[in-house]
Amino acid sequence: MPASAAPGTGGRAEARRAARRRRTGRGGGAVDGLRRIVPQALVVAFLAGGTTAFVAADKAVRLSVDGVPRSLHTFAGDVGELLADEGLAVGEHDIVAPAPGAPLASGDEVVVRYGRPVTLTIDGHRRQVWTTARTVDDALRRLGVRAEGAFLSTSRAMPIGRKGLTLDVRTERTVTVMADGRERTIRTNAATVGEAVGQAGITLRGQDTTSVPPGSFPRDGQTVTVMRITRTQQVREEPVPYGTVRVHDPSLHSGTEVVEQQGRSGSRRVTYALRTVNGVRQKPRKVAEENVREPVTQRVLVGTKPLPDSVAGADGLNWTALAQCESGGRPDAVDPSGTYGGLYQFDTRTWRALGGKGRPQDAPAAEQTYRAKKLYVQRGASPWPHCGRRLYR
Repeated sequence: MPASAAPGTGGRAEARRAARRRRTGRGGGAVDGLRRIVPQALVVAFLAGGTTAFVAADKAVRLSVDGVPRSLHTFAGDVGELLADEGLAVGEHDIVAPAPGAPLASGDEVVVRYGRPVTLTIDGHRRQVWTTARTVDDALRRLGVRAEGAFLSTSRAMPIGRKGLTLDVRTERTVTVMADGRERTIRTNAATVGEAVGQAGITLRGQDTTSVPPGSFPRDGQTVTVMRITRTQQVREEPVPYGTVRVHDPSLHSGTEVVEQQGRSGSRRVTYALRTVNGVRQKPRKVAEENVREPVTQRVLVGTKPLPDSVAGADGLNWTALAQCESGGRPDAVDPSGTYGGLYQFDTRTWRALGGKGRPQDAPAAEQTYRAKKLYVQRGASPWPHCGRRLYR
């Protein structure tokens, strides 16, 4: 063997011998070695158990937030802890599945959908709703809104952000329009009656309007009548009645009236607005007036002087018998024809010629007798051809 190999061989042998000495040498050395080995074994065993628990607590889960999924590892024990660890706060309008209190196991999927506020106006009726839908089309479907043929204030594909949006919907409705003697029924999502009338091919001109306000919302099944309106003005000259003033005059006998100043009607110019609806003329409406000529008041003198008890040439006759024969003695009597009235059956013309006023049957009995005496002085008993002879009994 080469000389160079001897040291190496001797070295290895020496090492084995040293090891034997350590094992069989001093008794205290063996005890010290045991003391060193035991703690090391305990540490190795503890680390092995901890690693097993660590691996068991780690879970691989799938988390989807508003449709965006991702996979992650977590030590959370339930869904609520997972959301808290991920900084995801949820409220009463949000959806979490499984529920926040549900236990979490490896391989589970957790879905979070946030609620979005939508100010929804359907056919003029506004309300606030919450939805977890992420697009307008999905929200309408979930809310049960019939969107076929409807007007939408935004695109159906429009995404709905966390802050929500405002959405106006006008559903398709049936509206019947009556105009110019014809009836037209259309399907429309118009916002106003006026717009629906235009869609029916009808044009409103000038003062034309509709049976309901043109700016009102058209309801399903509603019938709207178009009113063709024309307006003109007319100026008329109208009389202004005069008033009458009655003045007592002690120089005239009671029952006597004299027109001292004749009354005269005035005149005024009146402007009327004339309106026709579908060819039918409406009641004229006064819009202006001005006086052209003032009326003149009539002045009447009314006698207050007592009537004389007698009339020369007529006293001493039997006026009671004449009255009984003519009227049955009733001052208010009127003949069947309505021509003659009073105790002595005067006609109105004769009565007024004798100074009477109004109708004879409305005058006091004493006045009727006085005027009958005056008539007798003028014409004798001829005014009473059948009963006149009673005067002489």
